[in-house]
Amino acid sequence: MSRVYSASGPCAGGAETGGLAKIDTVAEGTVAGYIWPPSSTFVFPSSSFRPASAFLQRPDSLSSSPPHYLRTTPFGLMARYALSALLALASSTYVAGQSVSFPATPLADKSFAYPTGIPQQVDTDTGGRGPQAGYNQCNSTTEGASSQCQTSFVSHIDDFCLWAPSKPNSTIADTEGEEVAWCTKKGRGTRIIPAGALQGVQYIKTGNYIQIAGFIDQTLFNMQGDDFGGELDPHGQDLRGNPIGGLMYSTGFSNDNNTFVQMHEWNSFIGGSTFCITVCPDNGAANNAAGYCRNTLDRLGCAVNSPNNAQKGTFEVCQGEDKDLPGVYTTNGQTITYSQPDESLGPITTLPFTVRTPASSNCQTFSSAALFTDAPVPSNASPSASGSGAAPTASGGKSGSSASGAASRSGSAGSAAPTGGSSSGAATTAASVFAAAAGVALSVAFLA
Repeated sequence: MSRVYSASGPCAGGAETGGLAKIDTVAEGTVAGYIWPPSSTFVFPSSSFRPASAFLQRPDSLSSSPPHYLRTTPFGLMARYALSALLALASSTYVAGQSVSFPATPLADKSFAYPTGIPQQVDTDTGGRGPQAGYNQCNSTTEGASSQCQTSFVSHIDDFCLWAPSKPNSTIADTEGEEVAWCTKKGRGTRIIPAGALQGVQYIKTGNYIQIAGFIDQTLFNMQGDDFGGELDPHGQDLRGNPIGGLMYSTGFSNDNNTFVQMHEWNSFIGGSTFCITVCPDNGAANNAAGYCRNTLDRLGCAVNSPNNAQKGTFEVCQGEDKDLPGVYTTNGQTITYSQPDESLGPITTLPFTVRTPASSNCQTFSSAALFTDAPVPSNASPSASGSGAAPTASGGKSGSSASGAASRSGSAGSAAPTGGSSSGAATTAASVFAAAAGVALSVAFLA
C-alpha cells in the first residue's frame, strides 16, 4: 500500500489522527520508523502488523528538516514503548484535523508496585483529552457507589473488575476515557458490582492470558440499556489509555497466586448486554502479551478478540486451550494479520478468515450467590437476578465452535457479545462479529 497521511488524513486500522505520515511495505520481518513527535519512536509491532512490515516517513509538509529514519529492527526485539507508540497511530479513531498530544511515557509502559508504589494519579497530563478523571490510590475511604477508582483487577471468577461509567445512563463512546473500576470483591477501594448485574460468566486461564466473558444487565453498570458499547485498553489514540490512567493487576500469574502483578497489556469489551475482558502477563508462555491482548480490532468485539463458550445463567471455571492470535491467519502458506477497514467504508460484512472458538473442558459450575458474596442488592434488581444453584459441580467438556459462522455474519448482535456453543443446551449467544442493527454499534467511533 502507499497512502499519504496528513493532519487530516486516515490512519491505518480504520482511524484518523493528526501528524501521521506515509506507509509503504518493506521486507518481511523488518521494520523501521521515524521520530514524530521528536521525543517518540514509532515501530510496527509484530502482533498487529505481522504480514508485512512497514516504515513511516514524515511528510515534507510537517517539517523542513529531512525525515529521521530508524534502522530496521527484528519484530522480536521491539520494546513495549515502541509497540505502544505505533498502536496509538494504527488504532486510534479521531476526528479529522484534531490534534493528538502524546505523554512522555505511554500508559502501557508505566510500572507501579501494588499497592505501595501507586501514585494518586498515574496520568498527570492536562492537555489533549484533559486530565485523568479518577484516581489510582484506592482504599477503604474510596470504596463504594461513588468511587472514582481507576485501578482494576482480574484474577479469578470471583475476583475481577469491569470498566464502566461512573454516571447513570451513559454510553461507552461518550465516557471511555473516564471509566471506573467495578469489582466483585470489597477491599480494593472500588465500586462493587451489584447483585444481578452479572448474569453468566465463563473464566478461562491459559499460559498466555486470563479471559473472562459473559452476560450482564448493563443498566446496573450505569450504561444505557441499548448501548452496544466498545473497547477499553491501555493504549488509546494518545497512549494515555481508555480509561485515561487505568491500571490493571492480577494474582493469576504470580508465583504465590497471591501477589498482585501489573498487567501492562489487556483489553475489555462491554456493551450489548455482554462483556469480555482479557489480561496478558509480560512473561506469558508465548511471550506475546500484545498479540493475545490485541487492541486494534475494536469494531469486531468479543467474537473475534475473545471467542468463548459463555452461557447466560451459567457461572463456570473451565480449562481451555489458547485462542488463535486475534486477526492472524494463514493463507497460501503466508501468515497475514488482518487490519479492520475505516468506518467510513461502512459495516464490516465479511472476514477473510474463520474465527475458531477454543475448546473448553472440565468446567466447574457455581451459583452466582456463592461467588459474589460482596454484591450489594440494587433497588431495581429482581429477586432472581442474582442466580441460584448449589455448590460447584463438574460439567461436561465443550468442543470449540466457530464464532463467525453464517448466523453471526448477519450483523444482528452487539459487537461485544460472547460467542461459541455449548453442549449443555443452556441459552447461549449466537454472537455477531458485526453489530449492525440500524448500524448502531458501527456508527459509534470506538477509540481503541
